[in-house]
Formats: sequence, structure tokens, C-alpha cells
Amino acid sequence: VQLVESGGDLVQPGGSLRLSCAASGAIVYIYGMGWYRQAPGKQRELVATITSGGSTSYSDSVKGRFTISRDNAKNTVFLQMNSLKLEDTAAYLCNADLRPLSGRRGRYWGQGTQVTVSS
Repeated sequence: VQLVESGGDLVQPGGSLRLSCAASGAIVYIYGMGWYRQAPGKQRELVATITSGGSTSYSDSVKGRFTISRDNAKNTVFLQMNSLKLEDTAAYLCNADLRPLSGRRGRYWGQGTQVTVSS
């Protein structure tokens, strides 16, 4: 099982980016998916989550600016980020709670994609 993020880039304050994370491999079912971020010298922070049924939740710092969505048929989760701020700069990591074909249900992580907000 592998999670691969994409879409990170350098963007000016007020700009937008759309991150994607595709899960691949022998997967039976994906439960919740989410995005976390980690800036240098800071703890990993939960950004947004989405259940298999589409229920979403957001951290207060991104509520109203970011939107999480998923395509269950493609095992992919997205993060639309609008009105980006300097403090959104971080590595963004994808997380999936899934059941693989072999092995136990567990949480899997991607390697991360870098988002840099700078003028």
C-alpha cells in the first residue's frame, strides 16, 4: 500500500493550491482520510479529515479557506486551499485509515508535499 501526494508548490499570499493524494496497492477498504501538516520546528498538525461517507472536519486555522474532498472510486483525497497565508507554509502529509488485502486495518502515511507561501 502506498500513498502519494502531489500538488505542492510555491505560491503568493492569497493564492490557491489543490493537493492530491492517491492510495494504491492491495486495498480492501479505505475508512477515513485526512491531511496533516508540519512546519519546521513545529508539531504535526491535523488540517482536515473526511470519512468514507463524506463527512468533513477542519482545524480552526483553515476553516472557511480549505476544502477536503475524496473520490472513493479512485482512492484519492484532495485538499483545495484558498486564501493561503504565510503561516500555511509546511509539508502536507496525507493519511488514510484503511484495510489492506493482507494485514490489519491501520493508518498509512504519504511522504508529503511541500507548500510554501511567500511573496
